[in-house]
Amino acid sequence: LPVTVADVLLVLAIFIISAIAARNLPALLEILLLQYTEMSSGSRYTVTTLTGYVITAAAFLLIFSTLGLSWSQVQWLVAALGVGIGFGLQEIVANFISGLIILFERPVRVGDIITIGGTTGTVSRIQIRATTIRNWDQQELLVPNKEFITGELLNWTLSDQTNRLVVTVGVEYGCDTRKAMALLAEAAREHPRVLKEPAPLISFESFGDNALTLVLRCYLGSLDGRLATITELHE
Repeated sequence: LPVTVADVLLVLAIFIISAIAARNLPALLEILLLQYTEMSSGSRYTVTTLTGYVITAAAFLLIFSTLGLSWSQVQWLVAALGVGIGFGLQEIVANFISGLIILFERPVRVGDIITIGGTTGTVSRIQIRATTIRNWDQQELLVPNKEFITGELLNWTLSDQTNRLVVTVGVEYGCDTRKAMALLAEAAREHPRVLKEPAPLISFESFGDNALTLVLRCYLGSLDGRLATITELHE
């Protein structure tokens, strides 16, 4: 089909409008979801990200249609892409598909606290190729999406934020260990963040070289204030 100047201008208009829509419409949609629904932040992120993908795909289809392209004209491009994927783009495609699986299956959500590859932090973004994790030093780690699907992942907040603290205390030989264990139980019982159920557990673990080892195990309802609770229990 002949391509006129009007067609070119229409393609440019579609490109500009779709770029503006892909940039601003997801943000507007997130505001509406925040105001009128009870969706979590992770669910809102999934909806807005998929909306951006849909807008981009629709823009490409409109551009192809405007230029009169049909399957017979682009099948060579698909074939070339197939060869490229077979030789060098399989990792990119694997990461893109893994990103879609993450958005739909949601083993990881924005705002989750996770541990992967020895790094613990908060998920800040899930993008086409990689997911961004911000660790406690405020450094951003980019992890390929495939690692979340094929590798081992610890999600601290996937379904329940309950977590356990382990406090190890050494007491001198010859002391009253039962009284020491009672004091550990009292410290856990009096702390406002320590859960009553599951109940704290105190055990006499071992005979060390210079001390008897006692261990307090207790549970917190969330990860908020975890370090402060450890400090206060130690005190």
